Amino acid sequence: MRLKFCILCVAVVTGIHGQSLAVENVRMVLQWEHQSQFAGYYIALDKGFYQDENLDVTLLSGGPDVNPLQLIQNGQVDFCSTMLATVLQARLNGQTDPVLLSQIINRSNLALVAWKHGREGTADIENLADLNGRKITIWDFFDPAYHCFFNRHGIDAKIIPQHYTFSLFLHKGVDACSAMLYNEVHAIKQCHIPDDELTVFDFYKLGVSFPEDGIYCTQDTWQNRPAVCSAFARASMRGWEYAQQHPDEALDEVMQRIDEAKLPTNRAHMKWMLDTILASIFPPNETQWTPGILSESSYDEAVSIMGMKEQAAVYSDFVTKGAQNGLD
Repeated sequence: MRLKFCILCVAVVTGIHGQSLAVENVRMVLQWEHQSQFAGYYIALDKGFYQDENLDVTLLSGGPDVNPLQLIQNGQVDFCSTMLATVLQARLNGQTDPVLLSQIINRSNLALVAWKHGREGTADIENLADLNGRKITIWDFFDPAYHCFFNRHGIDAKIIPQHYTFSLFLHKGVDACSAMLYNEVHAIKQCHIPDDELTVFDFYKLGVSFPEDGIYCTQDTWQNRPAVCSAFARASMRGWEYAQQHPDEALDEVMQRIDEAKLPTNRAHMKWMLDTILASIFPPNETQWTPGILSESSYDEAVSIMGMKEQAAVYSDFVTKGAQNGLD
């Protein structure tokens, strides 16, 4: 695999006749502020993996006021990192027509965190059935996944919108809140709440599989610059592979950016996030998924969860197999 990868690198940099190719300037926007969720891209940039592919890459941080899909649609950036659910919903609304270059996170990290004894401390929440009739906050953009989860398990809950904080949960205004395994689950633990006071429902373990972060571009970018797209996807995955092999170094890269941006987080939380993210990219056994690849069955399941069977793009139109094949 490594020999094949090196041959591909040489082909991109020198061309088939050995001539040097012009450096390609590309910009990528992340869907949130700097954190371990994007460690592989930092590594690919700082270790020169993009440069090896003849790419001059600028990484832009995101945040609550940044719409990555809008930025690629407007031509302000070439690539973006965002979640499959966000892309499917945007396509359904006719807002944009992005295509997938590489599926980075294949394991769903969606979860519900509940007060084990309920918000009033009078009725325990230990099993899924105990969520019936409870007050639960969920994120609007993951609304379909949560409702699919509730329907599959026969849960009739009182749903309240959840925004960018889980403060209502912390103040016991609700019985449970939506969370990501790599983020809010640990952030709640860091609020000095003992584990035996919480119940965590892991969607992936409970049968709802929903791939998350991927690298996207527009149809035009893919059609007009396929070699650049493939090179970017390939170098990015190389960065994630390095992060898996050198997690402490990857964490240093993350913390450097966090310190420069003066973001309110800490190394312990970023380590939790990195460990969880890496386990969501690289499977414990090769039969579960192939890193960087969105399988047709996973795509179909995501479409089904979103309730978009009739409206969703055909898999072969959504997934750029040429770019994914460059990861082999």
